[in-house]
Amino acid sequence: MTSRDVFLKYLAQTSTDPLLIEVEKADGIYIYSPDGKKYMDLISGIAVTNAGHRHPKVIKAIKDQVDRYLHVMAYGEFIQEPVNRLAVNITSHLPDKLNSVYFVNSGTEANEGAVKLAKRHTGRTEIVSFYNSYHGNTHGSLSFTGNEEKKYAFRPLMPDIRFIHFNQDNELSEISRKTACVIVEPVQGDAGVILPANDFLKKLRKRCDDTGTLLIFDEVQTGFGRTGKLFAFEHFGAIPDIITLAKGLGGGLPLGAFISGYEIMQKLSHNPKLGHITTFGGNPVCCAAGNAVLEVLTEPDILDKIVAKGELFKKLLQHDQVVEIRQIGLMMAVEFESAEIVQRIVHGCIEKGIITFYFLSNHKSLRIAPPLTISFDEIKTACSIIQEVFDKYVKKFHTKSSY
Repeated sequence: MTSRDVFLKYLAQTSTDPLLIEVEKADGIYIYSPDGKKYMDLISGIAVTNAGHRHPKVIKAIKDQVDRYLHVMAYGEFIQEPVNRLAVNITSHLPDKLNSVYFVNSGTEANEGAVKLAKRHTGRTEIVSFYNSYHGNTHGSLSFTGNEEKKYAFRPLMPDIRFIHFNQDNELSEISRKTACVIVEPVQGDAGVILPANDFLKKLRKRCDDTGTLLIFDEVQTGFGRTGKLFAFEHFGAIPDIITLAKGLGGGLPLGAFISGYEIMQKLSHNPKLGHITTFGGNPVCCAAGNAVLEVLTEPDILDKIVAKGELFKKLLQHDQVVEIRQIGLMMAVEFESAEIVQRIVHGCIEKGIITFYFLSNHKSLRIAPPLTISFDEIKTACSIIQEVFDKYVKKFHTKSSY
């Protein structure tokens, strides 16, 4: 039985058409298959390997920690140096009001923990979220995700959730003194990289202040340098009451966090005690990796070049069949006329050794989010190959569709 057969027979599948790239090793921006084929990874495991695959500093930190200890106790009971250090390191890059960290395992758990915290602190139950948002796939996070296609088969979900439209100022009045929290992506990721317009996040911040509502920024995809700043909210002049992180935080290991002020976060420690618990959150090996990732991404030659790299991608991906390119830093959506075109491009790129993907809530857009360590020359090479795929598959599709 081949590896492909085992994968399809013994592993639960998430879709009927997985990409089926077999992985032998990964390094930098490349993934290698056992047959020797090299793939340029332009999606970073969906915005995870921001520092690249197996960055030497990350690998060293992991190995050093493995030599000391692995899991020793559920989160919140024992004092562990790499966990302490990561909390200090992260909060040193955040506004003073965001000074207390709760480490978890993933983005969906970070968002569930953040919403629980908001309900506990405010004593309110209503949650406001946005259409086309994505906050995770567990029951709670799915409840306040604005993608009905993903939700309908799993109802009933959490009650008392209200959805409004991103960038629609007139709908902010839906936020009231009944609202415990608003959860929002500063840049809507799986909607296809939708940026806030006309100071929308500032207006949202003011409305939350006026109603005593906590504002949660879901930076699971946008955090850790993806947009050209360490955190996306730094672009937009609005500071959240709670921020959630994951994906790029662990450098390839499972790690998430929700972060708020000390007084707010203490609400989870009593009435009831253990208001949020996690066995593996703050795993010391994952936190050691996170410390190394933060060290890598705050080096000037990485963070300071992300904007220019993103602009180069945008320039080189222009094509007469591209409807629109939405981009901030190294987070891009290249939109076409149909989802079928995007699927042809994804598979055509794989044939040529380029890994791209689509978006959960925008199937007409091609996802590009490479490791932040990608070089300018590698960007030029990648875009040249992608343009060949555009010429072959997009024009071929339009020719066939014209009959």
